[in-house]
Amino acid sequence: MQHKKFRKTQLATSLSLALGLGLFNALPSWADEGEQADQPNNDIEVIEVTGIRSSLVRSMDVKRSANGVVDSISATDIGKFPDTNLAESLQRISGVSIDRVNGEGSKVTVRGFGPEFNLVTLNGRQMPVTTGSRSFDFANLASESVSGVEVYKTSVASQPSGGIGATVNILTHKPLSTPGLVASFSAKALDDKSTDKGNTTPEFSGLYSNTFADDKFGISISGSYQKRESGNRQAMVGTGWRSFPGSVDNSVVDGNSEWGAVPRDNQVNRPGDDDIYSVPQTTIYRFEEQQRKRTNGQLVLQYQPADNLRTTLDYTYMRNDVDTQYHDISAWYTFVPSENVWSDGPIASPLIYSEAYDSPQDLSMAAGDYGVRNQSGSLGFNAKWDVNDSLTLSFDAHHSYAEYKPNNPLGSSNTLSTAAFIRTSAATDFTGDLPVLAVGGGNDVKPSDMRVTGSHFTNTRNRSEIHQYQFNGQYLFDMPASIDFGVSFLEVENRSQERTVQRNDWGGVGQAGDLDDAWFPTESVIDKFDSHGGNFLGNSAFDPLNTMFFWDFHKVRDRAEQLYSNGPGAGDCGSNFCPASDYNNEINRYTKEKSTAAYGQFNYNGELGSMTYDLHLGMRYEKTDVDSVSAVVDYGSASWIADTEVELESAGQIFGSQKGSYDYWLPSVNFNLDVTDDIKMRLAYSKTIGRPDYVSIQGGTVLAPLANKAGGTGTAGNPSLLPLESNNYDFSLEWYYDEGSYASVGYFRKDTKNWITNELRKVTVDGLANPIGGKRYREAVAALGDTDSAKVRQWIFDNYGSDPYVDAANGAITGNPNEDPLMSFNVDTPVNSSRKDTIDGWEFAVQHFFGESGFGIIANYTLVDSNTSYDNFILMDQPALVGLSDTANAVLVYENYGFQARVAYNWRDQFLSSRTQEDTGANPQYVEAYHQVDFSISYDIEAIEGLTVSLEGINVTNEPTRVHGRAKVQVLNLTETGERYALGVHYSF
Repeated sequence: MQHKKFRKTQLATSLSLALGLGLFNALPSWADEGEQADQPNNDIEVIEVTGIRSSLVRSMDVKRSANGVVDSISATDIGKFPDTNLAESLQRISGVSIDRVNGEGSKVTVRGFGPEFNLVTLNGRQMPVTTGSRSFDFANLASESVSGVEVYKTSVASQPSGGIGATVNILTHKPLSTPGLVASFSAKALDDKSTDKGNTTPEFSGLYSNTFADDKFGISISGSYQKRESGNRQAMVGTGWRSFPGSVDNSVVDGNSEWGAVPRDNQVNRPGDDDIYSVPQTTIYRFEEQQRKRTNGQLVLQYQPADNLRTTLDYTYMRNDVDTQYHDISAWYTFVPSENVWSDGPIASPLIYSEAYDSPQDLSMAAGDYGVRNQSGSLGFNAKWDVNDSLTLSFDAHHSYAEYKPNNPLGSSNTLSTAAFIRTSAATDFTGDLPVLAVGGGNDVKPSDMRVTGSHFTNTRNRSEIHQYQFNGQYLFDMPASIDFGVSFLEVENRSQERTVQRNDWGGVGQAGDLDDAWFPTESVIDKFDSHGGNFLGNSAFDPLNTMFFWDFHKVRDRAEQLYSNGPGAGDCGSNFCPASDYNNEINRYTKEKSTAAYGQFNYNGELGSMTYDLHLGMRYEKTDVDSVSAVVDYGSASWIADTEVELESAGQIFGSQKGSYDYWLPSVNFNLDVTDDIKMRLAYSKTIGRPDYVSIQGGTVLAPLANKAGGTGTAGNPSLLPLESNNYDFSLEWYYDEGSYASVGYFRKDTKNWITNELRKVTVDGLANPIGGKRYREAVAALGDTDSAKVRQWIFDNYGSDPYVDAANGAITGNPNEDPLMSFNVDTPVNSSRKDTIDGWEFAVQHFFGESGFGIIANYTLVDSNTSYDNFILMDQPALVGLSDTANAVLVYENYGFQARVAYNWRDQFLSSRTQEDTGANPQYVEAYHQVDFSISYDIEAIEGLTVSLEGINVTNEPTRVHGRAKVQVLNLTETGERYALGVHYSF
């Protein structure tokens, strides 16, 4: 019986060794040994290909020889990956789409499952993250030290759990896999068109690898440094849209009113009672500059004292420093009676939303300057021992950490706000892609009008540590069968700490003349955007805002600290104009998650008539325990400090401790049949789990320190959450019809249950009285016949000036626990729902090279569907899958005569990105359909062997991203970045 599945090229054999697919037992070692033993040297097919085609052929061979549905990407040369960003490369794979941050690939979605449901490993090891989710940020990892990336879409028992969409394994260079001296060096000049202030920036990378003592000892050192200066322009309804049934208005007479609702008169095409409608809270224009310095390094030491024993010691280091400066201008709507023009129902949106004010309101202009550092390190050891011809054992251990911390004296985030109290009206036109804001008196604003208002300076520090130990083995029987087995232990510790110094002087402090006019240079607004907005339906009464100040953040902050400190402050600098580092006095949350696992898998090769097959039957058992302790802020009083703001006053901390646990049996079956020499059929079944994100399993309830007339908000964790469960079914056909060419079609189905959804719980705090809604408030509304906040507050100041809970001089009305109702908070709490959902879809892929012409094409299309979708008409949270969308890719390549070129097109359809909006709770966010075009060109300098020059372009058509709410009119964010170009040189020997 011959068990060889196909004739491996030298290329494929080398790749199997270099990529180390044995990490997940995707290529059973008995099959490799059998092929090499039975196959004479003259049966080895040698293909002389380099560069892009070489990379694609290697990836195809990995796909063909894998136990399940696996796609991969490999380096085009030592130290040279197809894309400068790993996520950008992964999106070329069918079923994979990415999320971008500041125009760069950051996280991956696979088969409709978002980043938190895809497990990313580095050389088979789980890596720590500091974002609170379980998703790995690919922006922190340079591609130059990566030799390949594998995407496992079907599961085998040896794989760690956590990847319902896929398990993505990043592979780095190992010296003994490429014996001898190997070295490379690259340099690039990056020109990012998104920045208004930045310059061309450098990028360097290098790799040195060598083996000694007859290839028994090897060392590999790699490093990279990238500096990027970028920017973006954003138009936002940043705090979200408030949604209401059409029957709700702002009347205080009919008893069917809510804060934020619109009146029944002075409306054009007002929504009917059976419709729903939404109103915006703000309109904001934000202009941001960002500087990033990314440093990566890796040291690998390998020692092979005997042919049957290989040990590896490695250390990987990643650091990503990001500095951000921004200016914004905004108008916050106060929800006085508005006059609006509406779209048709049943989901109605204001085409034009407008308010006019009896007294001037603020035109806010804020700025910030802050920095963060993402840093991680991983120390690992691996030993593989071929005990005899039948038994192979391996051990792998690593300790890794990741830390997110401030990297700026003024904190990890901050905002200092100034305002001109000149706004007589405000209106926004939502009819175009760009929301257009008109402010009465806004274009007449002068530097002398500006006053300092509120601010916050925040230090956030998150740290994650992982201890992981894996023991794996494989036993080969005399017959063509084997057993894989193993045990593992994983401990993940996460600590999140936050300390905010906040001033709530949103009504302004100081007076005219406090600030130097020279610190407030004038800038335009609308012409900074490439996108277009409406013209208020031709109504010339609205004057679009086109004036703002890009004021000097540091000079204004220094002056404000000098004038308005009013004694010692909470910040480390002694005032309230800087952050504090006494983390233990505010939010401090810690979780420990321990998981133990054991698995066994039976592998068998056989024949069905003239067809060969391989079968893999596995079972994995996992048990997880969660411990969570927390310290969060306790609030003792609430003060109504401005028309729409209620400030909570701290009264110390609340401490808590919670636990959770669960265990699962996870079976898997993979069957692969060689129908012919060129056609392979795959069938697979597995059960997988996706654990809750780390934020969701934190203990404690965190209340937002600033509430509004509708009440307060908060978030709470739930350490007893259970993971999402999925039963997975896969079928695929793959046709390898020519060297380097194939076509495939696959169907997948995932039957899921135990989804995590957010439940809004009404919570009150003992003794925390609400100044809005009590005796004084009701008397004011009755006397005025109006709920206008400014009028009500003034009535209370006039009539309750001697009340100890009323401070007219400082504009504060404090809740009286003896006569006012308790403050109510909508606390967002994650819970397991009874929801069951089926996600299924089709993947189509083709890779074709046109003979020896040098031309090739790679194309794929993925269709994904779910039997549960978000219903925009329902005004509460719903169990809908975030990230689900169809995707398509097309790549045209050419490689000949030392010239390589690639043009790539990527498209992703509209998808639900979140079921909540920032301040308004259960309201959806949709990322609109997006496409991007990238290219790369390189040329091998014939006179100098190993030298290549290149030019790359990313997002060359300058596509923006846009996010909306329940309807496309309800824009939440429009972000414009720009193209990026890199001119580079690469030398390898």
